[in-house]
Amino acid sequence: MIDTLHHLASQTWFIVIMAIALIGGVLSAVHHAEVIAHKTGEPYGALVLAISVTIIEVSLIISMMLSGHDGSQFIARDAVFATVMIVLNGVIGLCIFVGGLHHHEMNFRNEGMNSALAVLTALATFILVMPIVTTSTPGPDFTKSQLAFAGIASFVLYAAFLFFQTVTHRDYYLPKAANQKKDNNIHAEKPSNIKTGISVVLLIISLVVVVGLAELLSPAIEAGVKAAGAPKTIVGIAIAMLVLLPEGYAAVRAAKANRLQSSLNLALGSALASIGLSIPTIAAIAIYFQLPLSLGISSLNMTLMYLTFFIGGLTLAIGRTTLLQGVVHLIIFFEYLFLSLVP
Repeated sequence: MIDTLHHLASQTWFIVIMAIALIGGVLSAVHHAEVIAHKTGEPYGALVLAISVTIIEVSLIISMMLSGHDGSQFIARDAVFATVMIVLNGVIGLCIFVGGLHHHEMNFRNEGMNSALAVLTALATFILVMPIVTTSTPGPDFTKSQLAFAGIASFVLYAAFLFFQTVTHRDYYLPKAANQKKDNNIHAEKPSNIKTGISVVLLIISLVVVVGLAELLSPAIEAGVKAAGAPKTIVGIAIAMLVLLPEGYAAVRAAKANRLQSSLNLALGSALASIGLSIPTIAAIAIYFQLPLSLGISSLNMTLMYLTFFIGGLTLAIGRTTLLQGVVHLIIFFEYLFLSLVP
């Protein structure tokens, strides 16, 4: 049976079917997680969605790390860095651009967004920059104790942000009264207990399917990247795009409906969960199974990342956006994609 699966996994038609099934599994998992989140409310709803997305991302990354192929120790780094760049430049840039085309100017609560960006900057620095400047080990690596501490610090930061967002300062992340009237999600009835129960079962099934397909597809993905002669960083970018696809689509739809606050909550929340929950989990698995893990980014990527944080800070500072800001973020995003292919 195992030999038959491995033989099929080398066939192009089977790989395409599995890829489509994997994307469908991710979309299904996130949909059912959102149904459960709508039923439970905050803060538990945000946790359900974040944990579901984290399971998907970790399963994709760990399956490739366990393969032991050359460069597998960089998959987590590339996926996390890609998440930061895709969210802050690609998703937010597209939301502001699309919203600017339809509504000229949009408003949001800058208090909450600045807080989220501050936490994201700290998380990215802890995980992606500190390995470069520490002196206990050469190169872009942490020692085991440093990796453990970075994982714990990331989780604590994310937990503190979640408490701030959902308990003590929840109003910082709620749309203003004028925009709430346009948001059907705020006034929609909660799903019934039966519908929620069905979603719980289907969520578990979807996550199991995603984890299984990720393990089966990982050799084919790496082989395809190698055959195309593309840099291995493309694998991390593909993982991040797949994981962020549902949330990114929902964020752009919200911006088109003049609900930029909801767009920013979705986008920044995804990025924060990606680091604050995924990295501690990956770090624990890497330490337990003695897997190599390199997290430090290059000076080129560091430059792009801090340019992104600087421009992001200016964008989120005043609580108002225009189409021009969206263009700036999108150009930085395309620069990132181009330099990933031609470093």
